[in-house]
Amino acid sequence: MEYELATNDVNEEKDYRIVIVDDDPLILKRAWHILNDAGMKAVALKSGSQLLNYLRDNPSPDLILLDISMPEMDGFDTLKELRKREEKGKEIPVIFLTANEDAAVEEKGLTSGAMDFIKKPFIANILILRVKHAVELVRLQRNLADEVEKKTRENEQLFLHVVGSLVSAIDAKDTYTKGHSGRVAEYSREIAKRFGYNTKQQHDIYMMGLLHDVGKIGVPDSVINKPDRLTDEEFELIKKHPVVGDRILDNIREMPRLSAGARWHHEKFCGGGYPDGLSGEQIPEEARIIAVADAYDAMSSNRSYRQALAQEKVRSEIEQGKGKQFDPYFANIMLAMIDEDKEYRMHDNSKHAEYETNA
Repeated sequence: MEYELATNDVNEEKDYRIVIVDDDPLILKRAWHILNDAGMKAVALKSGSQLLNYLRDNPSPDLILLDISMPEMDGFDTLKELRKREEKGKEIPVIFLTANEDAAVEEKGLTSGAMDFIKKPFIANILILRVKHAVELVRLQRNLADEVEKKTRENEQLFLHVVGSLVSAIDAKDTYTKGHSGRVAEYSREIAKRFGYNTKQQHDIYMMGLLHDVGKIGVPDSVINKPDRLTDEEFELIKKHPVVGDRILDNIREMPRLSAGARWHHEKFCGGGYPDGLSGEQIPEEARIIAVADAYDAMSSNRSYRQALAQEKVRSEIEQGKGKQFDPYFANIMLAMIDEDKEYRMHDNSKHAEYETNA
């Protein structure tokens, strides 16, 4: 049994789409007529399986009124199966219909994901008000969520523009390695993806990679671009850039781990790196990933003191650095990427040259 109707255009509730599910034909028909007379668009179904089939082939309603006591599949089982099929964040609100006064039943319904209960037999005006309030509440929540998401996107875009300015300033200091930050970010994201990071984690490590050298803003250009061997004093200046980068990025509360890549990408897996002399898993995982990506780009790019190394030499250096300078697991992922790059294009791919504002 299924009832469906065209709504009355003069009613403000004409766009309310409600599905009623009850195995009692008298209750089902009464609820359908009450909502119909109130100007809502109602669909009446007599079982949980009918509901699941209906939702598979039709747009999602604003609300489901779901009886608990039904043969074959009761309301609890129906709701459980419904939630399995729904996309997270887009669940259809459900109100249970019940004649049961047991508090334990009500508690089970609410913990199962229902937003409310309506007792049977119901009073027409009360049913209309409860349905209207439920739909309006859900719509308000979703409108607020949409507005928050919109503002979040706007803030992220602004943040990306700021990051872009910082990255441009970093890369401009080194005349020999334009695009270094973008390439390290891209390599880091690919390593993280192969390791099993989700999309959000990949985005975060991409941002860490972009800003891993931000502390070089505080290092004199003459030191960064020096074609000869650095003096001990000059090398000490270089060694300060992770701490400076950490201080710059630590103030960004929206991404509390952003500074990890900047501070610890020069630590060594076996110890003896800088600035803190960490080793093994003391080094944050993201920093261990960035360390491999940074070393690959450093060796495969032209520098003020030498030309890019041959691919075989780069591979050999990473192989020899496993367990010493690099985390062996992430080094192996980098080696696999090198082996797949038969024509040594990875280090010279123009897509890495600029940061991605939509990353």
